[in-house]
Amino acid sequence: MTQVKACPAPAAHSARMTDPALYPCFLGPYGENDDLLEKLVVEFLRDHVYWRRNFHPEDPPAIPTHAAQDPQFRAFEARLRRELHALSAALKRSVPFHSPRYLGHMVSDVALPGLLAQMLALPYNPNNVIEDVAPVTIDLEIRVGLQLARMLGYVDDPLRADCAFGYLTSGGTLANYQALRLALSLKAFPVALRAAAPPGLTLPDDDWSAFNLAPAAGIALLAAWQEWLAAIAPVERPLWMRRVQSQRIEHLGIAGFLAAHPSLSVPVVLAPATAHYSWSKGMKLLGLGRQHLLQVPETGMRMDPDALGSMLDDLRMQRRPVLATVAVLGTTEFGTIDPLHAVIAQRKRCADSGFGFSVHVDAAWGGYLATLFREPDGSLRALATMREQFAQFPSADTHAAIAALGCTDSITVDPHKLGYLPFGVGAFVCRDQRAMALLAEDADYVFGGREGSDYFRRYHKLGRFILEGSKSGAAAAAVYVTHRVMPLDHAHFGRVVAQTIRAAEAFLQAAMRFAKTMAGRLHVCVPYAPDSNLVCLALNPVGNRSVAGMNAFMDGLYESLRCDPGQAVQARAFYGSHTTLRPEALGPADMARVLAELDLDADTLLPDHAGADRLTILRHTLMNPFLIDAENGISYIERYFDYLAGCVPASA
Repeated sequence: MTQVKACPAPAAHSARMTDPALYPCFLGPYGENDDLLEKLVVEFLRDHVYWRRNFHPEDPPAIPTHAAQDPQFRAFEARLRRELHALSAALKRSVPFHSPRYLGHMVSDVALPGLLAQMLALPYNPNNVIEDVAPVTIDLEIRVGLQLARMLGYVDDPLRADCAFGYLTSGGTLANYQALRLALSLKAFPVALRAAAPPGLTLPDDDWSAFNLAPAAGIALLAAWQEWLAAIAPVERPLWMRRVQSQRIEHLGIAGFLAAHPSLSVPVVLAPATAHYSWSKGMKLLGLGRQHLLQVPETGMRMDPDALGSMLDDLRMQRRPVLATVAVLGTTEFGTIDPLHAVIAQRKRCADSGFGFSVHVDAAWGGYLATLFREPDGSLRALATMREQFAQFPSADTHAAIAALGCTDSITVDPHKLGYLPFGVGAFVCRDQRAMALLAEDADYVFGGREGSDYFRRYHKLGRFILEGSKSGAAAAAVYVTHRVMPLDHAHFGRVVAQTIRAAEAFLQAAMRFAKTMAGRLHVCVPYAPDSNLVCLALNPVGNRSVAGMNAFMDGLYESLRCDPGQAVQARAFYGSHTTLRPEALGPADMARVLAELDLDADTLLPDHAGADRLTILRHTLMNPFLIDAENGISYIERYFDYLAGCVPASA
């Protein structure tokens, strides 16, 4: 078993794999907390009705009390019941994410606080783009941004000028788009300001220097510009604002901007091979072009920092500017964590030589892992202290990567993944909220009036700064309440995440026992040491030497684990997912090692040959906190490996 040591879980935790503090946090695999959910739903539905009745109690009811006896009313109710019953029956074919028998994609049971808060807020139907239509929930969303900022290591004090800012999106994809949008605006603004040439303002010497300022220097220049504006005569301010605006990339477009500054070229974005496909989408959407998304080589499913350094040096020599480097904190397919601390070191090295760029972290999956690393006061926990809780987690590199989060420029995190919130709730958080002024969009009918001078008043006109024109306030309520009931530190929310890490470690131990049991029938390999609670498994029948043969075998296994809409959900004993292992993601040395462990002929890994250019592997997301049920003495992990053994023909 590659890179994984057979060491037992610490004694303090081996006897209690289920934390009793988590029992009220979910509806439960068996619906155990149905009474609590029903009681609170009814209580707050009634409360909502009372609110309606007491808005202006002098108004008479618009719907008469005898309306329910009308034939049309009864016919409508009959149609409604029929369709709801049909929907309820159809939904029984949904994937049972709530069950410990589900080990597939990045989804599990929903936390009760979020489920209840969202249901409570839905009848109020707030639209979180401006306080006029969401006076309560838009404030909650801004506070959610600060909660996430604290979890991630950013400044969360709204009285500080450099306080972070965050808000909710439909998911990580839209948050990644916002990261590109902000990075491009911040990179291009110093060039526009230099072209407008406000007198008395210290500006970069040339366009290249202006376009390659470090983000912190760009924000400082933006702040200086705002102070300069405040100091001149009020009658002159609109003139200068229009003059700068006319030079900005948002006004000219990329083609017009580059035509006005011929010494510059389209900036590139660097991302690892394991980066989410939303980055390719984003490059197309912003007009930067897919060809300007460059792939950084990887080692062991993680970005190679030395390769990154070489690429940056080459780009600087070619005078090709870099917009951003994207690091991944929990890859969507593999759960691995890039060495973010090394990426930050490369950024500093380049910035010192006048070659600045943003660093964005795509932590859509792994963002909430940071709860395990935070004390209640927001400080970072020591590596040695954390190691006392687990067998191997976290590695020194993982700890260093989490510690470096506060030095990045922006982060994507998905509450609807490891935050256990309902879909779709992603989040975008930027390190310094002052940069957000560059994204402000004015629509008089929505955003008219003087912008608030304090942090909360400013962002109550949230729609000025974001991509969406309408967004759910109920989702913001769900996230806010969950974070209040389960604060984002190791002593509270981290207890849920800790259970998933222990489950991953138990899965690795079970995989080793499975490998011994199946010796002579199967070669079993964990291709790389996991960084989080996602573990992949490669299996190859003894005697098979070809990649295509192994992939066919794995496809057959996956057929017994995938969701089949044509069958009842009970027809599957377990649900899982699969992915592929590509040489460019794993790296040539590690790929050679994995092929050897699986006893595959390396010559059968054929580039550009469908079915044989990569390895098919099983992917297990171990985020259900009840995978090891100490109350009933059940390990669903052990049961899963027993199931896998039964799926392997005796002749394999």
